[in-house]
Amino acid sequence: MTSDNPLTIEVPEIDMTDPELIRDPVGVYGRLQERFPVAKLMVPGLAPMWGLLRYASAKAMLGDARFELNAGTFAFKPEVAADLQPYLNTMQEMNGPEHHRLRKLVGPAFSPRRANEFRPRFTRLTESLLDELPGHVEADGTIDLLHHFARPMPMETICEIVGIPDSDRPQWREYGVAVQTGSGPGLLKAIPGIIEGAREAVARRRAEPADDLLSDLIRAQAEDGDRVSDVELVTLVWNIVLAGQTPTNLIANSVAALFEHPEQLAALRADPGLMPGAVEELTRWAGPQLLAFPRETTQDVEVEGVRIGKGERVTSVLVAANRDPRVFDDPHRLDLSRRPAGSASHLGFAHGPHFCLGAAIARVQTEVALAGLLRRFPDLAIAGNPQRSPDPGTWRLMSLAVTL
Repeated sequence: MTSDNPLTIEVPEIDMTDPELIRDPVGVYGRLQERFPVAKLMVPGLAPMWGLLRYASAKAMLGDARFELNAGTFAFKPEVAADLQPYLNTMQEMNGPEHHRLRKLVGPAFSPRRANEFRPRFTRLTESLLDELPGHVEADGTIDLLHHFARPMPMETICEIVGIPDSDRPQWREYGVAVQTGSGPGLLKAIPGIIEGAREAVARRRAEPADDLLSDLIRAQAEDGDRVSDVELVTLVWNIVLAGQTPTNLIANSVAALFEHPEQLAALRADPGLMPGAVEELTRWAGPQLLAFPRETTQDVEVEGVRIGKGERVTSVLVAANRDPRVFDDPHRLDLSRRPAGSASHLGFAHGPHFCLGAAIARVQTEVALAGLLRRFPDLAIAGNPQRSPDPGTWRLMSLAVTL
């Protein structure tokens, strides 16, 4: 369906519950992208949301201060005890000088250099999980790689660099499952525990500094005249735990994509030096986020000839933007040797002031996980067809059965 816009162009309406969209978002958005730069995303019970389908406008919106993240962006606000309420105002909801202040102070702790310094720890944790995989093989000879590897690996590494003691990690693994299975009672129940655990972790590291990310943040707080408050520090830590689970779906999606493209898998096995570029291409091709976090307009704006009113929600349709033929040659081809043309890199980690703070860590985690898995299990094979979650906002698997 289409609806008339106050300007001159047609705007298609997309039913976000349409089974065809759920089954094939790449195809549905791709076909629309050729005719329309903007669509209206229709979700039952919610106000329509504008979706930007082409790379140029999708990227520009993410860096434009007229479109802001705020508390309304996020679907849940858990009920927590009064003393935990202040910790719900995350950096993702901040804009302008407040966001810039905090981002500048904590940025060095999340730099590519610091992420690479953590690589040996990530490798050690990955090898430990790989050691355990044969013990999880089921009677039919298969193992769920999502459950036994892709899901625990990010939480283990986040616990390591935040300084969560071994004795507390079983509980944090449960938190990770709640985060990765999406919103709902499990996630809402987990948030208070994560916040409380973050408070304990900050107190522990303040008393016993170590070579980890949390100690970096505490030093930044001390060196900058406490311009990062204790509440902001704890909030940042628990938000890191949530956001730090992104590699779960990226790792699982990447394994499935590689086995769907055996020539690319063979190239990667033959030349492990392709891995950093491969992770970038896999993020473009099979990134977990189909849609960026929606922004709200602070004033009337015009995008691609469409007038969008103040206070309306807008998102970048990442799955379309990352396959825009105006930017990427042969965009529907997975090519692990692909290199970005100029500044046209994928938008899998967003863009602009809210570019994913933990992107460097996620990249290293994914590199280490895929490299270790392919090296340790040269006969690894997919068993059956991986089943996706029917979620119109994410590309995530419900399970990933493999044989070793």
